[in-house]
Amino acid sequence: MNVHFKDPGGMTYNETLKKMLEEGTVSRRGQKENAKVFDEMVVDINTQYFEEHGGYDYAVRFYEEAYRFAVSEYGEENIISAVMHADELNKAMTAKYGYPVYHYHMHIVAIPVVEKKILWTKRCKDPKLVGTVKETIRQISHSKKWKSAPKLDERGEPVKNPDGTPVLVTSYSLLQDRFFEHMSGAGFEDFVRGERGSTTEHLSSLDYQIKKDTERLNEIKAKIEKEQVVYDTIHPENKTFMEIDDMGKKGITGKYTVAKEDYETLTNLAKEGISSRGRIRDLKDENSRLRNRVWSLESQIERLQDYIQRLEDFCRPYLEAMKRFPEKVKEFFTNLLKPKEKVKEQEPEIQIKPKRKKKEEISR
Repeated sequence: MNVHFKDPGGMTYNETLKKMLEEGTVSRRGQKENAKVFDEMVVDINTQYFEEHGGYDYAVRFYEEAYRFAVSEYGEENIISAVMHADELNKAMTAKYGYPVYHYHMHIVAIPVVEKKILWTKRCKDPKLVGTVKETIRQISHSKKWKSAPKLDERGEPVKNPDGTPVLVTSYSLLQDRFFEHMSGAGFEDFVRGERGSTTEHLSSLDYQIKKDTERLNEIKAKIEKEQVVYDTIHPENKTFMEIDDMGKKGITGKYTVAKEDYETLTNLAKEGISSRGRIRDLKDENSRLRNRVWSLESQIERLQDYIQRLEDFCRPYLEAMKRFPEKVKEFFTNLLKPKEKVKEQEPEIQIKPKRKKKEEISR
């Protein structure tokens, strides 16, 4: 179930480093013999976070994006190994949910590389070249890769110590800020950044396990105490069957006599039983009404689903046409829905007819 986003291809870390040095990909020039060469970055988040968002599949997507963040920090060519671990059982969460829950996290092994400019020295034969860049190397440097930065106040001014020296924010704190911003920007927003400036130390595996087991034991004790309080509260009013059977004594005449306290308890239980019967009857009626309501809603849903399916079948040819010929379909509907031009109303022509003469006038 582990996921390898990057692996050294069967070589050890040192063999990979040796190959990179031989190929000139990186350089150890100017580095002390005992200088740090490899970084290990552990990307981790609370197990509960993944269980609430989908478990393993969600964790894979989360750490795939976390790997992209590591690439932006180191450069993919400088990352030797990146593995999401999914094989470490979280005992507390497993006990809580009743099924195996794993603690998903990622280990990244990388080489811290910075670009260093090598300048021409005074020993150069050409004075014009002195102080100019001779070459740029990709130097392995832990200290230069991870630099602290001055802490700024609300006005953007450096915060200083009482002795006047600047207060620095550690490089790892800045790294956590960038990681939180990257993951939040990628859509993973339901988690919070760790406490800034925390001096909490990591416990060993054994100490951590003892701490967690102690916490679980205390939780169990608290639950037992809580249940005991509830039991002690309701026990006098809810006698066990055996206690009820032991109430009263049968006399010579066959009649039973009970103590006043027991009599009151029995009458209270009887009243509660009669009252409960009525409540049960009401609940059954309410349950029946709810079942009918659910059946009615399910019928409506089926009709709506049938209508939606028919609507999808009807629209499918048009949607396919839109995918294949969007411009032609757009042109077709534009012409189809174009408003008709109004025909200009013409004014009626005035016709003048000659006046007919009378027959007498014509004969004259």
